[in-house]
Amino acid sequence: MSAPSVASEPGALVPAREQGSPFPGITTVELTWVEQSTECWIRFGAPLLDQILDRRRRLLSFAAGSVFAFVRWASNDYGTVLSRLDIVRTVAPGGAYTTLACVTPGGELLLHLGGWPKVRRVLELIDAIEDLGIDPCAVAPDYWRHAHNRLVAGQASRAYSLARHRAWLLRREIGA
Repeated sequence: MSAPSVASEPGALVPAREQGSPFPGITTVELTWVEQSTECWIRFGAPLLDQILDRRRRLLSFAAGSVFAFVRWASNDYGTVLSRLDIVRTVAPGGAYTTLACVTPGGELLLHLGGWPKVRRVLELIDAIEDLGIDPCAVAPDYWRHAHNRLVAGQASRAYSLARHRAWLLRREIGA
C-alpha cells in the first residue's frame, strides 16, 4: 500500500514518480498584478519565455537548473495579508521538488521567507549582491540557504563577497 499524495499541500515534497509537468524540464510561474490587492513579480531570474495572458496575468517559463526570486504580496481593506519571497532553483525532469503556489510543477526552495521585514532584508541582500556586479542567479545556493536560516532565527546573515563567489565558481568548475 502506498501513502496518499500530499502534493497539493504547500511545501510538500513530491517524489519523482508523481511528477506531471506538461513540458518536462520547464518550470512555469504565473504572475498576477491587481493594483493594491495582489502583486506577484520576479525580482531576478532569466526566463526562457514570457507570455502575456491578459492585463493582469502573465506566465514566465524557466529551464531546469535556473534560479529565480519570486515575490508575492497581497492585501485587503485592513492592510497587508501576505508578504513572501522565495528563491527557487528549478529541477530537472525526474527530480524531486517542493510545491509552491503559482509555480508549476515546483522547485527546490533555497530561501523561503514570509513577513515584510524579512522580505525587505532579502531584497537588501539581493541589492548588495548586484552592487558587487554579481548576477543573483549565479550566487552559490549555499548562500541562499545560509541567509534563510539566519533570517528565520532572527539573526543577520553574512554578506556575500567576491571571494566567496570565486570560491563557488571554482567549486562548481571541479564538480564538488
